[in-house]
Amino acid sequence: MKFRALLALAAGGSLLAGCAASAADTNSASAATPAKSSKPEAPAFPSTYAAYPSVPTAITGVTIFDGEGGQIDNGTVFMAGGKITSVGGPGTAIPADVTIIDGTGKYVTPGIIDIHSHLGDYPTPSVDAHSDGNEATSPVTPEVWAEHSVWPHDPGFSRAMANGGITALQILPGSANLFGGRSVTLKNVPARTVQAMKFPGAPYGMKMACGENPKRVYGGRNRMPSTRMGSLALNRQTWIDAQEYRSKRNDAKPPKRDLGKETLAGVLDGEILVHNHCYRADEMAQIIDMSKEFGYKVTAFHHAVESYKIADMLAKEGICSAVWADWWGFKMEAYDAIPENAALLQKAGACVIIHSDDENQIQRLNQEAAKALADGRAMGMAITDAQAIQWITYNPAKAMGIEKMTGSLKSGKMADIVLWNGNPLSVYSRPDKVWIDGALMFDSSDAKRRPVSDFELGQPGEGDVK
Repeated sequence: MKFRALLALAAGGSLLAGCAASAADTNSASAATPAKSSKPEAPAFPSTYAAYPSVPTAITGVTIFDGEGGQIDNGTVFMAGGKITSVGGPGTAIPADVTIIDGTGKYVTPGIIDIHSHLGDYPTPSVDAHSDGNEATSPVTPEVWAEHSVWPHDPGFSRAMANGGITALQILPGSANLFGGRSVTLKNVPARTVQAMKFPGAPYGMKMACGENPKRVYGGRNRMPSTRMGSLALNRQTWIDAQEYRSKRNDAKPPKRDLGKETLAGVLDGEILVHNHCYRADEMAQIIDMSKEFGYKVTAFHHAVESYKIADMLAKEGICSAVWADWWGFKMEAYDAIPENAALLQKAGACVIIHSDDENQIQRLNQEAAKALADGRAMGMAITDAQAIQWITYNPAKAMGIEKMTGSLKSGKMADIVLWNGNPLSVYSRPDKVWIDGALMFDSSDAKRRPVSDFELGQPGEGDVK
């Protein structure tokens, strides 16, 4: 990587702990005969992320979208020690001897977050040798972890930062399977290993899928599921088996450790968040019913092109919809999409997220949010620019379980910040500078401050961000 000196400093620094240890089980063996739980005692593959070096920095005279729907004109953002120290108007106090950036005419947002990405496990160059996102050998593969397919040198990571201001992203397995496996949340920093990118303290997610994909993949092999009813039956039986495994974990003779059932038990314990690929409204409603039957919660429906049909239901259940602005019609279950989907969800009080699912679209989530906003306004809905920014900052952070650490500009949160050269909802605007944990990772005016993956070094177009 470039930033070699910084990388050496970061690699030599103290390592941060990964996901927190699991909560205690509710059923246990008798006090007289302590049982050895089949749950792992410590997290496997913990985060080794260490922030790059930073300096105290203030951005002044800037328009601020705080990520939670607020806007401050002629504002000031001050960061120090990798954290946001203060956010306010022109009277905000700034200590002496700090780096000051004049943001006049520019805009600041929290770092952009993509809740649905396959960077690293479907990297570029897009060749079979790199195709590691779908373990399409069984419809039920909760035992696989997306991080074990992530190639940290995917050139898509640096382009997502330079073009799209992406500071954090969730990498998901593909949607061939009903249970696709664990997701991983990453900080978008250059690193030698995926563990050095893992967002410290972020909970795991689990990818599930309904609809056409699983039944097409496995029905084509003359095996279950070949129908939607087959999908629900196999889903339910898998949850029944997971409940049984979970209930026996602390018995005097716990069951043999099972990686897949560990993940499913983590979902049932509320430690692992469910991200469910689903297009049709009627199927989303069935998934909600199934989640209530087995006692877990769907965090977000992804793609969700028909969420507008059940917006009130999703608002009541507190389920986010991670949607595109205008992708539709590329298969039957995507046919009834409308470009006002996001705006109608917003109007109903439901959680809206704009996601990519694409190595190119991740570079312009700000423009995708702008399109969805424009379609809502054309329909007569009064949605502010600041609310639309929430769709690509705080809301994805909330659905990924990291909103207390990032996703909005508040004192004490990680200094994951983008300075834009204009309103980020304009097609003409681009990131000017990007900070992650207060470290300046991208500067459009400094060719040396543009991370380039090792894979690209010496290649034609090295580091090209056009």
